[in-house]
Amino acid sequence: MEKKQLLEIMNGSKKDSLMKTLDFEFVDLGDDFLIARMPVTPKVHQPDGVLHGGATFALAESVGSAAAYLFNKTKNPMVRGIEMSGNHLKGISEGYVYAKAQALHNGRTTQVWEIKVTNEAGDLISSCKLTTITLPKK
Repeated sequence: MEKKQLLEIMNGSKKDSLMKTLDFEFVDLGDDFLIARMPVTPKVHQPDGVLHGGATFALAESVGSAAAYLFNKTKNPMVRGIEMSGNHLKGISEGYVYAKAQALHNGRTTQVWEIKVTNEAGDLISSCKLTTITLPKK
């Protein structure tokens, strides 16, 4: 399947979800990465006007989980995040943040994803790590 078509399918799957609420959009993918972006608007701000860490984590976990599903070696997997950690390194109050997920470990059952969240200039905003588990659908 072509990249453009796959991105359209992935973006179409976010209806009635947190991804739609926070305006996430999958914008690029390659052989070993997936990138999503989120607009930084007052809707995702802390009271003092900068990006809320929870919104950043929601973006990071969403792109990491989507990457786990996309790059999974089994047919029709059920993917769940089981642990997430991260460091918020720089504030941002407008524009977009981009989350790029790449596998540190892409095993049959567990996967570990590095997710770097950057601003439009490529500055590192947050560095996150997500562990996912893949189970067969019942």
